[in-house]
Amino acid sequence: MGVRLLGPADLRRLADEVGLRPTKKLGQNFVHDPNTVRRIAAAAGVTGDDEVLEVGPGLGSLTLALLELSRGVTAVEVDPDLAGLLPRTAGEFAPEVADRLRVVPADALQLSGAELGAPTALVANLPYNVAVPIVLHLLAELPSLRRGLVMVQSEVADRMAAAPGSRTYGVPSAKAAWFADVRRAGPVPRGVFWPAPNVDSGLVALTRVDPPSAAVTRRQVFAVIDAAFAQRRKTLRAGLAGWAGSAARAEQLLRAAGIDPSTRGEQLAVADFARIAEAAQHDPA
Repeated sequence: MGVRLLGPADLRRLADEVGLRPTKKLGQNFVHDPNTVRRIAAAAGVTGDDEVLEVGPGLGSLTLALLELSRGVTAVEVDPDLAGLLPRTAGEFAPEVADRLRVVPADALQLSGAELGAPTALVANLPYNVAVPIVLHLLAELPSLRRGLVMVQSEVADRMAAAPGSRTYGVPSAKAAWFADVRRAGPVPRGVFWPAPNVDSGLVALTRVDPPSAAVTRRQVFAVIDAAFAQRRKTLRAGLAGWAGSAARAEQLLRAAGIDPSTRGEQLAVADFARIAEAAQHDPA
């Protein structure tokens, strides 16, 4: 018997087993369409060499497909009832590969790399309100992650994948670019979820890249990014004044980094922010 994916009736039966009534407040929207699950798993490029990290597996729709394709799946689920149900679901719908599943009942934002092992791929349907923090946290904690595919709210996908100079470019885009090449990987219609969300969803693909600078830490560069976007309409000379100690010193550091002080943060790539941090390190206040 091979892997059988969950359909609408299966989802409702499993939800009834744990007394679950999905709420939009908690971002509980479960994919009930097997074709969509297969498309997501295929787009993730998971192979038999991959150890997959899945965050928020819920009732296991995507988990089953990932178990079939990968060497193993570590599923992080914050809801204890859903975490307890997942091994039983794998045993029923994917008995031949159920032993590839490890369930971690925890909040992904509270986990360290030591607790998660060395997964090579991140594949997840993420709650909209915590999607960006989770992705950034996991990329920071898990250098073993080489790629990822996450399903998020369409607007969040736009912000994560935005290029410098675009209307949606901001802190999520710049910080994600420290870790990975990020791109939109297609839409996901509302009708494939139970319950159907009020917003559109999209897939975001991530491919790990080397950070733009080895001379400064991620924390140093992210501090510059946060300051630059705190007030979007300000020039960097004004926007970085608090971070640098004064507008005059901000201008000095920007010129040392080869950046026009009248530029705004949304025009800079992550490598530019790294150069500003380097300038500050070479010329401490």
